[in-house]
Amino acid sequence: MVLLLAACVATSTDLRAQDAAHAQYFRAVASYFSLPAEEVAILSDWGIPADEIPVVLFVARRSGVSPEAVVALRESGQSWQALTTRFRVSPAALHVPLRDDAPAGALDGAYSRFRSTPVGSWNTLQLEDAEVIGLVNVRMISQFLDRSVEEVAAASGTTGSYVELLAGLRRR
Repeated sequence: MVLLLAACVATSTDLRAQDAAHAQYFRAVASYFSLPAEEVAILSDWGIPADEIPVVLFVARRSGVSPEAVVALRESGQSWQALTTRFRVSPAALHVPLRDDAPAGALDGAYSRFRSTPVGSWNTLQLEDAEVIGLVNVRMISQFLDRSVEEVAAASGTTGSYVELLAGLRRR
């Protein structure tokens, strides 16, 4: 009985920490996009993963379409590469400047392709969903926390999500 109660308390504490991390993340997204936090939280109610909410807003803002349109197409199974191409958000627009010698964490592959491709040809680069999500999140988190892109990029991939990455970097 005591073990069951302890497990319930631990689970409850974990859930509160997750809720706090998500609330903090939504505040960061809201701040970056100059939106009310409630509006950002509504996007999570639509079933889109928290890490993808900044991508929805970035693509919508860059292309002049509604976030609802981006979400609908994403939920229909389209990749972020297909959506960024459709809405004319080029890889160059997603690129976040990073020193050539800086580690890029989970984005090493994307930065390797950016570095080996002439800037004028960046629009031909193919990015994986995780890379599009990572590039937008690194930009947003570094600006929100006033941390260098190098620090945030290097830490990407060290946690299970960008929600966790933001929470971890805030504790540092």
